[in-house]
Amino acid sequence: MADAMPFAFCGGSGRGDQVRVRESIRNAWRRWGAAEAGAQEAAQRKTMGLPVVLSPYMGTSHVSGNLLPKPTPANLRRFAETPLVRRAINVIKDRIASLDWQVKLKRGYETAADAVMRAEILRRSLEEPNPSDSFRTLLEQVLEDTLVGGFGAVEMVLTGDAEKPFELWAVDGSTIRINPKWDGSEETPRYGQAQASWSTPVWLRDDELMYIRTNPRTHTPFGLGPLEVAFETVNSFLSAHRFAGKLASNSVVQYALWLNEATPAQHERLIRWWQDEIEGTGRVPLLSSEQKPEVLHFGSGTDADLRLSWQEFLIRMIGNAFSLPPMLLGLERDVNQSTASEQADEAFRSAIAPLAKLVAEHLTRDLFAKRLGWSSSSSSTNSTRAMR
Repeated sequence: MADAMPFAFCGGSGRGDQVRVRESIRNAWRRWGAAEAGAQEAAQRKTMGLPVVLSPYMGTSHVSGNLLPKPTPANLRRFAETPLVRRAINVIKDRIASLDWQVKLKRGYETAADAVMRAEILRRSLEEPNPSDSFRTLLEQVLEDTLVGGFGAVEMVLTGDAEKPFELWAVDGSTIRINPKWDGSEETPRYGQAQASWSTPVWLRDDELMYIRTNPRTHTPFGLGPLEVAFETVNSFLSAHRFAGKLASNSVVQYALWLNEATPAQHERLIRWWQDEIEGTGRVPLLSSEQKPEVLHFGSGTDADLRLSWQEFLIRMIGNAFSLPPMLLGLERDVNQSTASEQADEAFRSAIAPLAKLVAEHLTRDLFAKRLGWSSSSSSTNSTRAMR
């Protein structure tokens, strides 16, 4: 695989050099795609897994005028890596991925002769959706994008193999653009992925991409993720947390020394003496002057100065955005055994079960019905498992 992608860093600012670099990157991608395809030539993936990371020339800012980009702040991904938001995402994501997922016959359909065989084929295919992922790792990637920006995306590729009729590939949902002129036809492309700033996007039909939206609305084709709702709250929490950390680590000076009637030369001499001889040495400072220096106190440095109550309020707001009780985000004050059990059950009903059902409905409608044409099969999860 290393020989299939020969990358090199070269100089040159002319247009000819840029064209050659672009062509070399395109050829590298073609060779890499051919090497990954191997013997499965029938299952060719259209989307690119990491269009921004894998090449510095790949971007998503230049897209076709027929596609709408999702106006998502760039630091949503960065916010998702902070401890508090990561805890909220993992509470939902890990519990959904750990549920007992099943493939069974839909309600209203009689048991057909090949129902058991189809269910077994779907189960095996979902257990290994592609050569590099299991069902859990694929689901965790999709849930991550769904919770961050409301844009979970999976490309559905037909293989032509009766024993494994499809492959599923997780796609960076932020790179998916939506065609606002889609008329509902199966042949009209509904989605597109901008893979390079100099090329047209790769078009995808409605039955080729599973696009999971949270909080769907009528005035926009995009979903609204919990982290988008809590964007300003997380930003405020990080600012308050940084200030409290600096104050608690004594990096914020709370005292000042006032010398009355000191000349500028004496002032500079005292600063140099303090920095060179006293600061950080642990020595007892000795001062001799005609007037006693006065110490000015700026703040007491108590818990009130750390704004702990304000941080606690922001944590509760972040929990509200993710439909989680503050207990699951580390606020365990005023929580006893009875209230803890009730809050855990409420979190399962409000945060875990709805998103799990949304994913199951997309698998049933988009993958089984639209892509495979097996409308009698459905995906479900055993939601009776308590969140404890």
